[in-house]
Amino acid sequence: MNTILMIAQIVVSCALVVCVLIQQRGSALGSAFGQEGSTFYGSRRGLQKKILYLTIFLGIAFIALSMLNLYFSK
Repeated sequence: MNTILMIAQIVVSCALVVCVLIQQRGSALGSAFGQEGSTFYGSRRGLQKKILYLTIFLGIAFIALSMLNLYFSK
């Protein structure tokens, strides 16, 4: 059980890092892939909003897995 939790925690943490790195403040998602020139501070829409929700979900999942790992390690 402990091994499964550790592997799940590693997978979630890697996905969380990728989601955080994709998000860039003050620019659209296209600038992460080479598009330049956007300085518009608008609301998040479409894919950016989904990535934000995914980041929040992964953060909560990482904390839950950490607590479960701590509980089952005793």
